[in-house]
Amino acid sequence: MLGILIVLLSSFVLSFHNITVRVLFAEHLVLGLFLLGGYVKPDLPNSFLLMFMRMLLVVPLMAFLAPKLYPSAWKECINLFNRDRRDVLVQAFGCGVLMFVYVATLYVAIGLIPTGIAMTLFFTYPIFTALLAWQFFGDRPTLFRWIVMGIILVGSALTIPQSTPTQNNYAIAIGILASVGSGVVYALYTVIAQKCFEKLHPIPFTWISFATTLLLSGVSLLFWQLPYNNLAWTPLWIGGIFSGLVSFLGHILNNIGIRAIGATAASIIGSSSPALTALVAWIVIHETLNAIQILGIGIVTLGIALLSGERAVIKRSHHPN
Repeated sequence: MLGILIVLLSSFVLSFHNITVRVLFAEHLVLGLFLLGGYVKPDLPNSFLLMFMRMLLVVPLMAFLAPKLYPSAWKECINLFNRDRRDVLVQAFGCGVLMFVYVATLYVAIGLIPTGIAMTLFFTYPIFTALLAWQFFGDRPTLFRWIVMGIILVGSALTIPQSTPTQNNYAIAIGILASVGSGVVYALYTVIAQKCFEKLHPIPFTWISFATTLLLSGVSLLFWQLPYNNLAWTPLWIGGIFSGLVSFLGHILNNIGIRAIGATAASIIGSSSPALTALVAWIVIHETLNAIQILGIGIVTLGIALLSGERAVIKRSHHPN
């Protein structure tokens, strides 16, 4: 029971990271009391900036905690530079590049379309993970999995927002493409990570991914002319530090939850993340959705839970004891 609560708490905490990004990109009345946000435009250069500010906190923090969480963390990192371990180093670095891409595109999506919808479309990634697993590992989807993937696609279609006086169809289309594209890249990230975990512990792997994201976001800022002198640095840093802290806490809680109840059970509970994000966004920034969109989020959440549940059944059938 405690493990279930920890995973739910992880999803709840991570939803605040997404909402913080949304507020930094678009002005909202937070908790009905404070008019905050709209400090930068929702585009790639500003996504790189927010990512850099977030990772500037998370990378040193994880570097400090990594040996406490896994004593051999730094030894494994150093060993990756041995000739016989270069392939693992390339895989870990490649996952860092993919993390950089999926986070940047997801930030753009959150800035352009409602947070709950952006996360729902992102959470279609299990479909792409299943297809990639079929391609790379020969894990052919069952009939049940094909049906559930169809259900998820129908639910995603129902969440697509309509144009408003403040947002045109072009911006919405970019937001939708960014959400789905982020999910595709994340699916590739999970497939490569699964292969990498056979030879590298998740703690040093995650730190390498974070450090790579910090490096790439910093380098990317050198190629974009941002109006640094005109930015509202104080609220940006406050938002960046807060989002970094809640993101780090959310990942730690999720890892504790996985250890307590297992990855499959945690993924089933974690499927509530889109619905939970939509709920928290409604409470905190009064982000409303229509009945069809709420239904779509519910269908996607159910579909993700069914996919995760199927994996649990298959695993139990292979290991009945």
